[in-house]
Amino acid sequence: MTAAWVAIGGNIEPAQRLLLAARLLKARFPGIRFSPVYRNPAEGFAGEDFYNAVAGFETPLAIGPLRDALHAIEEQCGRGRDDAKWAPRAMDIDLLLHGAHVGPSEAGELPRKDLLRRDYMLGPLAALAPALVHPLAGRTIGELWRERAGLPHRLERLALDLNAD
Repeated sequence: MTAAWVAIGGNIEPAQRLLLAARLLKARFPGIRFSPVYRNPAEGFAGEDFYNAVAGFETPLAIGPLRDALHAIEEQCGRGRDDAKWAPRAMDIDLLLHGAHVGPSEAGELPRKDLLRRDYMLGPLAALAPALVHPLAGRTIGELWRERAGLPHRLERLALDLNAD
């Protein structure tokens, strides 16, 4: 089994679709845990605010089959594979970390390069797994998040609980 960490988010009916994604992820990956949900402005384009969270779970799946399973869940939540890159999203599920894998993979570069630059990924991951060590930085996610404390964060924690049944 390998620990996997994924970012989930969207800005089209975000509360309903995050709850749906959580239900589908729980069915596929028993024991999954979710961070709090945060609202943040769209980045890279003008649009409605996004709701974002991070989930962590153990999986026997290698990176390629895991990516395929995550894509299937995105599609069940209304995501089209041909959706424009910097545009509104019904659902986006991105693999952030897969065990100690470092380097190219079927899901892109791991750990995900923008993890340490995107508050909507790093903040929720720090809330969920502050003691997790980033395989390239060699420091905990909590430490890396605290270093950004002086920067303006545009995250608003919401009451939406993805861990509830």
